[in-house]
Amino acid sequence: MHFHKAEIAFFLFMLLLAGTAGMIGFVHGDLGDATSLTPESLASARSNLLIALVMLATTIGFGGLFIYPLIRLQAREQGKLKAMTVTLSARSESLQQAALTDALTGMNNRRYFDDALKEYLLEFHRIERPIGLMILDLDHFKSVNDTHGHDMGDEVLRAVAKCLRDFTRYHDVAARLGGEEFAVVAPNLDIETLNKLADRIRRAVAGLTITNGNVSLKVTTSVGLAVWDRRESAEEFFKRADSNLYRAKREGRNRVCA
Repeated sequence: MHFHKAEIAFFLFMLLLAGTAGMIGFVHGDLGDATSLTPESLASARSNLLIALVMLATTIGFGGLFIYPLIRLQAREQGKLKAMTVTLSARSESLQQAALTDALTGMNNRRYFDDALKEYLLEFHRIERPIGLMILDLDHFKSVNDTHGHDMGDEVLRAVAKCLRDFTRYHDVAARLGGEEFAVVAPNLDIETLNKLADRIRRAVAGLTITNGNVSLKVTTSVGLAVWDRRESAEEFFKRADSNLYRAKREGRNRVCA
């Protein structure tokens, strides 16, 4: 059987403590009846008392030299372990957050959006309330990258992301799906109200002036809308809004179609 240093030190400490207690008990027995003490028994009792005191001092010294440092070491190790656990937990949360966030814009990403849409549909089916979906795609974004470079393209995406954050409500879910495509889950909106919100966002995007270095430009976006019919799956709901987006593209861009 393998024993750790702390266990061995503890066993030795207990052994010394037991021996000390035994010697003190033995001395107490020698001195129990003071009337029967002889010079020889008194000398023996003094000798045993000295041994008991030496053993007590040894026990205290052993505890101070070995037991206390081990306790301190264990406390430090526990503290380090706790700190490591906190750090790893924070890192895990950070990694989880990073996995659900678009690195360029700081918005929710496609993975987060897909999960949120499914959860919203489940809940709003239960409470029988409407839920709207808008999908936005920047018009002629490829030409921005081709003409002005990807740095300008990144500035455009960040500006549009900020615009979406400014115009959506706290319980809406706005996300960058990838490339120049964005989406918003808008609960408790019928088609008329959703259309008004989407058009405000469309006009706000068209009003942006994005600058990078000496270059400034303006962009527009096309938007497809749908309000859930409470029978569609999340995929079918998304596909219907996406179809309306492509209709907005076909009809001339920079418009909202529902």
